[in-house]
Amino acid sequence: MPDLPDKQAKRLKALIEEAETSLSAAKELLISLVGEDPVVARATKEENIGKVIEGVFDGQNMVGGDGKTYPVPANYASKSKLVQGDILKLNIADDGSFMYKQIGPIPRKQLVGALSQKDGHYYVTVGEREYRVLLASVTYFKAKPGDQVSINVPEDDSVDAEWAALEAAL
Repeated sequence: MPDLPDKQAKRLKALIEEAETSLSAAKELLISLVGEDPVVARATKEENIGKVIEGVFDGQNMVGGDGKTYPVPANYASKSKLVQGDILKLNIADDGSFMYKQIGPIPRKQLVGALSQKDGHYYVTVGEREYRVLLASVTYFKAKPGDQVSINVPEDDSVDAEWAALEAAL
């Protein structure tokens, strides 16, 4: 894919994300129309959901509408490329297990910066700004301090984001 111009690669990525969103919406619509048919239903059953909480991702955790902080697994946050401010839904099953779902991604922008490490934490410096990134993302991309990386941050500059989602090591 290195032969593709950046603009085409970004457009292709956006099209894939739109297709995934459409497919997810179509699945939810199908379930709402036909119910949870055992052939169609997912492995997790609605009757096993004990409590549903919506909240905002703060870079590491979800702050629920109830004011409590709920831990978001770093691997999920990294894989989903969650950005500070994204809206999440947490299903707490009757057996106590947690299942997160991103339900409201905020608009994002992509930036490029240099990865650094201080006091055991990883940061990406973009101009004068410094953003923390999750260790799980750094290890997944096998990035090292000094590497150029691409990150996602809230598009709205008025949001004073401390955290960024690592998109790729360049």
